[in-house]
Amino acid sequence: MKLNEIRDNEGARPKFKRIGRGIGSGKGKTGGRGVKGQKARTGVSLNGFEGGQLPIYRRLPKRGFVNLFRKEYAPLNIGALDKAIAEGRLPGDQALTEEHLRAAGVVRAGAKLAGVRLLGQGQITRAVTITVSGASATAVAAIQAAGGTITLLNAPAEASEA
Repeated sequence: MKLNEIRDNEGARPKFKRIGRGIGSGKGKTGGRGVKGQKARTGVSLNGFEGGQLPIYRRLPKRGFVNLFRKEYAPLNIGALDKAIAEGRLPGDQALTEEHLRAAGVVRAGAKLAGVRLLGQGQITRAVTITVSGASATAVAAIQAAGGTITLLNAPAEASEA
């Protein structure tokens, strides 16, 4: 058997439907597009248009508030951080920054991301010095319990009593 003799099993690939090749084909004349009108022409793309009926995106209710100025952070669990140091992807003996984490591929790098947020899932077994945009209270406690230090770039403002 040669490569040029290989064929699909019978019926595995349906025969291509030749549109607009005469009335006898069943898809001749208008080619299954009906008669006249904008949708019968080529190059027409009407996304969301439902023939004059109110489109579904206008029928469905819009709820809540969308903050256009929200900040999105790349999440990083302390378990993943510990694993990356154990595998040698991150240096465990020097201070870690967000640039180190992105370069090692531990967190995703995106233009829209405002930084890295450290989360407390998993265990950390070694003392690390890390600088990130934000961290959960459990992550901060776990890092400090392991003997490490954490610096927050966007430290939350202390609530003042009014």
